[in-house]
Amino acid sequence: MHKHEWHEKTEDGDVRYVRACFHAGRWTFEDTLKSEDDWHSHERLPLRDLETLRDLLWNKYQRGRIPHSHVKFIDKQIAAAQDDSEESE
Repeated sequence: MHKHEWHEKTEDGDVRYVRACFHAGRWTFEDTLKSEDDWHSHERLPLRDLETLRDLLWNKYQRGRIPHSHVKFIDKQIAAAQDDSEESE
């Protein structure tokens, strides 16, 4: 299992935690706020989070910690999210 996590401050001062896990050939995405107890699952992360995850994965790939296929998968997810945002405009 490969688990990738990061956190960021929200506009209202809370801390948001994001988690992406790759296990058994399947990706899962979750997030939560520090003030909440439960994690919320997502089929696909928003574009901004996908770009952050891509940077994180690229750095891990450069250090030889993950395969390039993980980076390529997220690149496809980013392209799909960009296409969705263009269609909605």
